[in-house]
Amino acid sequence: MNATAAVEENEMTGLATVGAIVGVLLVGLVVLVRKPANTRSVLRWSALAITALVAAVLAPFTVDDSGSAASYLLGVPVVAALLPVLAQRIGRLTVVADLVAALILTGWGLLLGLGIGVAFLPAVLLLIASAAGTWAPRPSTTT
Repeated sequence: MNATAAVEENEMTGLATVGAIVGVLLVGLVVLVRKPANTRSVLRWSALAITALVAAVLAPFTVDDSGSAASYLLGVPVVAALLPVLAQRIGRLTVVADLVAALILTGWGLLLGLGIGVAFLPAVLLLIASAAGTWAPRPSTTT
């Protein structure tokens, strides 16, 4: 990879990271303002969407740089973010799936940290918030 391509890849990684952070902040704002009944579902689907979008943005540069290895470099985070959504659809072990996905995304992000990995880290916040929402006290319906 020449110097120009490396600079372009770093710029695209930075753009993807900033986009992911903005996405997480927007989801957080929507959840705080709108207070949807299915907050954890919104958080899980948003984490999946943000992770998939980051992978899509980084795909061209990752394929140029890593060739066929790009499939697992970008695929592992997407599959990890898919786990909580699948667990929710099945209706079992959703908190465990949230935490496992957050752990995988964090580990993968740190493993690839000096490259594309940092762009996957913002979605971890949504998965942790989803898991934490399980233990949050429910609002009282009585007055």
